Amino acid sequence: MTPPDATETELDFAACERIRYARDPAFDGVIFIGVKSTGIYCRPICPVRQPLPRNVRYFPSAAAAEAAGLRPCLRCRPEAAPHSPAWKGTRATVDRALRLIEQGALDQARVEALAVRLGIGARHLSRLFQHHLGTTPLAAARTARIQRAKRMLDTTDLGMTEIALAAGFGSVRSFNAAFRQVYRRPPSALKRRGVR
Repeated sequence: MTPPDATETELDFAACERIRYARDPAFDGVIFIGVKSTGIYCRPICPVRQPLPRNVRYFPSAAAAEAAGLRPCLRCRPEAAPHSPAWKGTRATVDRALRLIEQGALDQARVEALAVRLGIGARHLSRLFQHHLGTTPLAAARTARIQRAKRMLDTTDLGMTEIALAAGFGSVRSFNAAFRQVYRRPPSALKRRGVR
């Protein structure tokens, strides 16, 4: 079964009907089924009795269903659908932390400050990183800085000092030390010549 064609606000009703009757788990978290007669929205895998087609409306997200005034089903729990934060569990916190780290959250701040932004303690954040990634937040931040710097080495004509600071390193010395440790050579040896 192919996914329903979606415009910004409408889903292909016939395709969604086939998914609903098949209770196709491949579309769990992709579409949500609103039932006008009960005021509830469900996942495609919900085991409840199928409503009449005239009472059904389809939504591309749980947020869209709630914006239409529907409440979540207590049986199939739409908040736990695939790709939702509840479905990801603690991995959702780690993913959000990684996004913040990529944006430079640990370039000038400490792990404690990042943990506060996430609403958890620093020790718990470190445990989550170890559990999901096998590393620490500081090591992930260091890798993110090195990767940013390497991209700049490959794609810009900036000098080493400018790249070091723009990538989030506190000094050229730490920039050089990180590259020597990871690439076994100084960053200048990796700089592409003639980049425009």
